[in-house]
Amino acid sequence: MAGAAPTTAFGQAVIGPPGSGKTTYCLGMSEFLRALGRRVAVVNLDPANEGLPYECAVDVGELVGLGDVMDALQLGPNGGLLYCMEYLEANLDWLRAKLDPLRGHYFLFDCPGQVELCTHHGALRSIFSQMTQWDLRLTAVHLVDSHYCTDPAKFISVLCTSLATMLHVELPHVNLLSKMDLIEHYGKLAFNLDYYTEVLDLSYLLDHLASDPFFRHYRQLNEKLVQLIEDYSLVSFIPLNIQDKESIQQVLQAVDKANGYCFGVQEQRSLEAMMSAAMGADFHFSSYPSSPASTVAKSRRPGAEEWPRLPLQMIGFLLTSGLPGGWSLGRLQGCLYLRISRTLIRRSNKYRGPAMKGHWSLGRDTRASVCLVS
Repeated sequence: MAGAAPTTAFGQAVIGPPGSGKTTYCLGMSEFLRALGRRVAVVNLDPANEGLPYECAVDVGELVGLGDVMDALQLGPNGGLLYCMEYLEANLDWLRAKLDPLRGHYFLFDCPGQVELCTHHGALRSIFSQMTQWDLRLTAVHLVDSHYCTDPAKFISVLCTSLATMLHVELPHVNLLSKMDLIEHYGKLAFNLDYYTEVLDLSYLLDHLASDPFFRHYRQLNEKLVQLIEDYSLVSFIPLNIQDKESIQQVLQAVDKANGYCFGVQEQRSLEAMMSAAMGADFHFSSYPSSPASTVAKSRRPGAEEWPRLPLQMIGFLLTSGLPGGWSLGRLQGCLYLRISRTLIRRSNKYRGPAMKGHWSLGRDTRASVCLVS
């Protein structure tokens, strides 16, 4: 940028349909990042967003107001919002001037909720593309309300929308199932949660839809949509409970991995202290220089001898939850060492595994395997 030493900045472009929790996510994530020691700047790009709950560093409402556009051009809410985004696209110098003094901050962009902006309209994609040229490395964080999991037809629609968004936005991408703390109130799921987050064999959804006389007539259409989703094999979700620190940490790890952000030693210590307090256990973490993704986690019981270390090779991500005190191990990455009592393992068919020479296995799915010490 003009007059300043070039500095790479990082951030998240928070997108998703209306009501998916984007603004709440920006509030929760900004508080979490500040607790880690990151300097955070939240940028509101939604001119229809009023009464913001977070401290806004940049507000697009200073440039263009949705109400003024609707009155002046006789447009409805959707048309007015599209015009506002096109106006911002034509006045990116204003946005750049606002972002210039904030170099060194971690950006959270609270984006509008109109679906067409992320699926086929070019304004928002052009804005993201221009910010990338300013050496701002963004990850698109796409939020979807988890209640869509309760309806197979709606979930197929969500998968199509998520895929279209990933292809259109052209940014590193993380999909989230938001409001996981409310999912039990939405109704019973037809399958376990991992089926929806990992987007496993979708033929089961088709069989479930076939039980409905209405959707039985559209089986061929649904088969083609499912085939399209599986052919690309891009869509997966991370469950998010914005009230849970471990859940936010899992999301942040995925986002940092996507845009290449590397936190420093002090932030790592802050994260370890925060997670240790949340877990209610005396955990100690250390990194191995030979493997940047390697971490060692140690836990001791009072008076117990030090447990042996076992290699834990993670192929992808693994989520465990339901442990005492409401904490979870979270999504573990890389090559890890973990020691923990087998009594803390949640009883679940997914995590059943055979006993192995005094050790308990959590079992194996298509993406990860883990071994725990009893």
